[in-house]
Amino acid sequence: MRHFNYLNDKEIDSIFYIKPGIIKRDDSKDNLAYALGATLYMPAVRKNIIEDLIEGKHKGLMSMVICTEDSIGDDMVEEAERSLVQHLKRLEAAIINGELQYEDIPLIFIRVRNPMHLEKIRTISGDLLKNITGFVFPKFTDSNCEEYFINLKRIIESVGKTFYAMPILESPELIYWEKRTEAVKKIVSVIDYYSHLVLNIRIGGTDLCGLFGIRRSPDVTIYDISVIRDCIAFFINTFNRFERQYVISGPVWEYFSSERVLKPQLRRTPFRGSFGGPEGEKKRLKLLDNYTDGLIREVTLDKANGLIGKTVIHPTHIIPVHALYVVTHEEYEDARSILSTCSDGNGAVKSTYSNKMNEIKPHTLWAEKIMRRANVFGVFHQHNSFTCLL
Repeated sequence: MRHFNYLNDKEIDSIFYIKPGIIKRDDSKDNLAYALGATLYMPAVRKNIIEDLIEGKHKGLMSMVICTEDSIGDDMVEEAERSLVQHLKRLEAAIINGELQYEDIPLIFIRVRNPMHLEKIRTISGDLLKNITGFVFPKFTDSNCEEYFINLKRIIESVGKTFYAMPILESPELIYWEKRTEAVKKIVSVIDYYSHLVLNIRIGGTDLCGLFGIRRSPDVTIYDISVIRDCIAFFINTFNRFERQYVISGPVWEYFSSERVLKPQLRRTPFRGSFGGPEGEKKRLKLLDNYTDGLIREVTLDKANGLIGKTVIHPTHIIPVHALYVVTHEEYEDARSILSTCSDGNGAVKSTYSNKMNEIKPHTLWAEKIMRRANVFGVFHQHNSFTCLL
């Protein structure tokens, strides 16, 4: 697998200073965590999930979740379970028949309903699970976190393969201020113990908003909702501090059709450099029509807060998210300079672009993360930006 594998060699050469790296399904956990990118959620009852993969319907797709929880009604659980097994059977047949190459299929996860449901999925799916990467743990709290991982270990032992967990932080215990600290202490201890199995920590922005009867409009980001911003900050402070470097992904962006109310958030400037004139403006207006300007704004804030990747519920969100995670030439040069200097000691050096000071000690961890992103998403040529890929 490789990000932007739908581009031909000429397009890759014209856009990237350093090409996106090859991702193998048995890569290191750290590499896979960065490679997830825009993770597309699909209800298990949806038809033709595997056929869509065979046909390459979702351009740029690198990771996906087959969901048996919030995306289906409570009266549809058995139908979802039957559909899931059929999807897994079809996936196995497609690999055997050569319709799909194992190394080319996206990283596939199953979102279960609770720890007991994880055990049921093991029972009904058996060895068919061998072609997936892991499981999403919804409503992950201090009261169920251990049970989730105990049942995950049973699946690992049963199938004989490592499966990764992606816990979702989205419950009242984790946002209500009087409960949060004690609940998170327990969760942290369990996640740290099973850190070798934790691929990614996800934030359930929609569920957290729902606890307060809040739904953001397409003209605001999740960071404009004060109570959610506060909660996200707490998660970052807990799971992404220097001594505990988990990958945290951004909450879902819900919108994909248009009727504007407020002034668009997408600046004209990035569309002038790569295209110029009417072509750049046409591309910008198309993004505005799809509410992609709000998504771009939110992903920019995700990145600024240290989050990597995003939950998405519509295929049109995949490419914009991935485009925004490509490293700019300036970021790459800064990171390279910092890492080449850090072995010589502390201090500061002027950036290659002569527009900032790179301080070695405080910027080293940032530089290491930039290089991880560069290895996965690639690096733009000097005058290119995310608009080249939209």
